[in-house]
Amino acid sequence: MRAWAAVLALWPVVRVAAGRLPALPSITDKAFMEDCMRLHNDLRAAVQPAASNMRYVTSDAALARTARAWANKCIFEHNVYLSKKHQCHPNFTSIGENIWVGSPQAFCVADAIKSWYDEVRFCTFAVQNCSKVCGHYSQVVWHYSYKIGCAVTLCKEVAGIQNAANFICNYSPA
Repeated sequence: MRAWAAVLALWPVVRVAAGRLPALPSITDKAFMEDCMRLHNDLRAAVQPAASNMRYVTSDAALARTARAWANKCIFEHNVYLSKKHQCHPNFTSIGENIWVGSPQAFCVADAIKSWYDEVRFCTFAVQNCSKVCGHYSQVVWHYSYKIGCAVTLCKEVAGIQNAANFICNYSPA
């Protein structure tokens, strides 16, 4: 009996050692959602030039459910329903979205969100110009957004990556 208890206690270690993928947080994981909010708010507070009207973001369960539903489709495209009123949220009609895809072992909330923020290097604020992709950055720091919902799911394949972590954050207003 004790041998079985030892085997069951070691089962998670054996599974990881055998090449199993790490568990990803769910939308009900309070620490995960708090990390998403804190990281967004920290980056938003650091924008230069400083924003005089930056709103503080808090989590929204319906946005997180929408992010999870789209992430579960395992396609590297923006949610086609976001532009349709009341298709993705009971109250918000304007929803933005950022997507990050990578290996589950490489997934880190901070690194994913920071990768979106790092597009700031392509922005020239003085002339309000973007030399490359910077829409992910602008969504992270959009002063009018005040609700976010994020989700990460494991996909067999997405964006050419096998066994990928598909991380999505939805924002409202977009």
